[in-house]
Formats: sequence, C-alpha cells, structure tokens
Amino acid sequence: MDWDKLRIFHAVADAGSLTHAGETLHLSQSAVSRQIRALEESLNTTLFHRHARGLILTEQGELLFDATRAMNKRLDAAAARIRDSEEEVFGELRVTTTTGFGTIWLAPRLAKLYAKYPDLKIDLMLEERVLDLPMREADVAIRMKEPSQADLIRKRLMGIRMRLFATREYLQTRRPLESISDISGHRLICQNPSSAQVAAGASLVQHLMAHEPQSLLSVNNYFGVLQAVLNHLGVGVLPDYVADEFPHLVRVLPDLESGEVPVFLAYPEELRQSKRIAAFRDFVQEEIVIYRRRMREAAEI
Repeated sequence: MDWDKLRIFHAVADAGSLTHAGETLHLSQSAVSRQIRALEESLNTTLFHRHARGLILTEQGELLFDATRAMNKRLDAAAARIRDSEEEVFGELRVTTTTGFGTIWLAPRLAKLYAKYPDLKIDLMLEERVLDLPMREADVAIRMKEPSQADLIRKRLMGIRMRLFATREYLQTRRPLESISDISGHRLICQNPSSAQVAAGASLVQHLMAHEPQSLLSVNNYFGVLQAVLNHLGVGVLPDYVADEFPHLVRVLPDLESGEVPVFLAYPEELRQSKRIAAFRDFVQEEIVIYRRRMREAAEI
C-alpha cells in the first residue's frame, strides 16, 4: 500500500475536507482528490461519503483511519525517541492530568521547568477522561489512581485527601460550623457525583449530603469548585493541596477528611529512555519534595 496515499488519506479523514487537508499538506484540492480516488481504486472500496457539508468516512474508511491513526502515533513515538538527545531536552511533551490538579498544582510550577529547559514544548491536556498512554494519546500522565495497563512505567508521587474549605468572608455571614450537622445551614460546593472523580472524594460528599446541606453547587472539576469557594459561595470539598496554594482559605471541620487518594505518574514503557520524560519526572518529584516540606512546616506552626 502506498505510504504517501495513506498520509493524504489520514489528513483528509482528520480534516473532513479535501480543501483543508490540501492546505495542511500544501497540495491542491485536485491533487488530494486524485490520490484519494487512486487509493479507493487500489482497495476496491469507497472510503468517504461525499456531500455538500464535507466528507464522512464509510465503515471501510473508519477501519483504515483507525489503522493510520495508530500508525501515526507509533511514528510520533519513534520520532520523539530519535529526537531525544543524550545531552539536551527539547521537543514536544504531551502531559495529561485532571483539570483540578493541572490548574491548581502543576501549571503554576511549570516556570521552573521552562527556566531549566527553555526549548521544551509542553502540551498540557487537562480533562477528567483518562487518556490512553499506550495508544499515545499523551506521553506522560499524572493520575489520581494507579494505572491498570501492564505496559506502563508508574511511580507513586504522593497521597492527597479531600477536605472542606471556605473563605473567612463567607464564614462570617453564616452560622458557625462546629460539627458536621451544622452543614445544614450552609451551601455545599463539590464535584458533580456523575462526573469522573476519585472514590474517596465521592464517599466524603455522600457522607456530607446525608446531613442535608441548605443548598448545593456541583461542578464537574475541582478548579470550578475552587473558584466558587474563592468567590464566597459556600463550603467546598477540595484536595488538601489547595491549602498550600491558597493559604488564606480556612479549613472547615478539621477532623473531617476523605481517605487517602494516591497520585501516580505514568508513561509508556517505550519512552523509558526519553530525556523529556526524565526531565519532567524529576521536576515533578523535586516539586513534591518542596511541597511536602512546606506542608510539614505549616502543620508544626
């Protein structure tokens, strides 16, 4: 099968348009169309349904697109390994983690990584969905549970717990919160029970809901919960690391917290020798050492 035709097919399938694919490939629309027709003839099948709004893959086209997508990811991985120098760290590094952890904890610290490796290009993908590392949807992940795939290298970074926080301004306008039963006089802000979340956090929210909070605001990620808390909307269920990032927040009901949530860093076995991965891994581990030290010092005050 002609590799050049497959490359053009993949671009068309990805763009859904001959024109857009041609712009990406620096080819005319007619040249792209000829290559697609030639590929369809060589396979003796139709790869696209053509209509006024663009192109839609046929069932056979979907099968081929799955193959070219997997092939592209493998080629990207090989190219990344080739580009990795023994002495330099450069190129693109795709990092995935949850919206809350990535926004609140990771992103504010990246200046240190860029200062050390100015040629590194980081694509930070923040979402609750777990991306498939072996299929190269990302290069490295920080996850709130241990990855299950056997072909991943994983390292436990730390453990976090979900706790209750509010602003002083909010607490001054409401009745005191001295026991969990007092939650009935407050607005609870938490991650939406239907969204992807750690079981420990869900269990804590369920326990709080049993005491019938006065009202509820649910958000699909912890960054949204934090923003609501910072704007004095109520008492939020948040990861303990927000205490380090936002020291003006008040911890509410300090005897109440979730079970421990393990935080893991993981990356594909095939990227074991990647200098970019090693640089990012070492950076995160160093920042966690600093974070833990500050947390211990704060607890001793």
